[in-house]
Amino acid sequence: MPTPARQIVSTLNENGTMTIEVRESSIPDPAAKEVTVAIEAAPINPSDIAGLYGPAMLADADYTPGRIVAPVPAAAMKAQAGRIGVPTVTGIECAGTVIAAGSDPEAQALMGKRVACWPGAGTHASHVNVSLGACIAIPDSASIENSSASFVNPMTALGFTGTMQRQGYKALVHTASASNLGQMLNRICQEDGIPIVNIVRKPEQVALLKNMGAKYALDSSLPDFDASLIDAIAECQAWCAFDAIGGGDTGGRILAAMERAATRNAEFSRYGSDQRKHLYVYGRLDLSPTILPPSIGFSWDVSAWLLFPYLQEIGMQASRAMSERVIAGIDTTFASHFSQRLSMEGVLQKDAALTIIARRTGEKALILPAYCVFRSS
Repeated sequence: MPTPARQIVSTLNENGTMTIEVRESSIPDPAAKEVTVAIEAAPINPSDIAGLYGPAMLADADYTPGRIVAPVPAAAMKAQAGRIGVPTVTGIECAGTVIAAGSDPEAQALMGKRVACWPGAGTHASHVNVSLGACIAIPDSASIENSSASFVNPMTALGFTGTMQRQGYKALVHTASASNLGQMLNRICQEDGIPIVNIVRKPEQVALLKNMGAKYALDSSLPDFDASLIDAIAECQAWCAFDAIGGGDTGGRILAAMERAATRNAEFSRYGSDQRKHLYVYGRLDLSPTILPPSIGFSWDVSAWLLFPYLQEIGMQASRAMSERVIAGIDTTFASHFSQRLSMEGVLQKDAALTIIARRTGEKALILPAYCVFRSS
């Protein structure tokens, strides 16, 4: 390596603390079908946060440059006993420049090229080795920041519409729709002519989506939300929902609204409508139990949705086609917004860490490993 490689590492300690620190690391020579990427940008996705900060009580932590030592609740120590003493690296995706390549001709062809990649772990670092199947060359004109976030959100959004279509549905409902993912999903649906019912929690988020051209943007905090949701579902025949909330009554209210929309002007049945309805839970912004009321009838399904199983299901060729679509629209349809741009050490500063774990809509952080000091936009 031209400079020492560095990595953010989290360790749950036996003494009831969590250490999160920047360490020097070694990068082995790439295998035949691998490349070594000097990382220029790597996002912190919601799915990274549990690995990065774990159960640490960050408000009560000791912060020193490049290091956090935080207390961990006793209950969390028991729940995560398998993690004690095991260093954990995080980061699913990134973008950067190939500085070393394996012997395979395809790997050699990427030497010196800018790439987006998704090794699945370890991108909150300065360098990473990536297999050829988990990276793709990007145009010189493409934003390195947008390219660094070209996998998790874009492929998930395309996965939602793909799942909907494979299940025979024509429209969908989505929660937390003002997020980076939600905005991306709206642009995809507009491009592909797919009706989407967006659910948010604030009037300014309704305005954001309406300004983007969304037809349906409903504020769940309003008294008429359920009635508006029933009308929207009935109008566009949206019997498929993707829920980022997970806990509480949001999913149940969506299924109940679908049932009410399906039974309009229909004969009474003690079992409800025969309209098939599906709620996919893909996030747990609310960690409380999921509440399903009896008003949802008996024709429904609730299941988890995860990106990697979906990609395995559709196969390598279809997955690659999705990636190519993402890169083609990386600065338009699949562009991302970042509220913080941080060095690796910056991720371990108190204000940044507390902002990241709050998981507020519109406050996604980006790691720029070349930064040597904390920076924020």
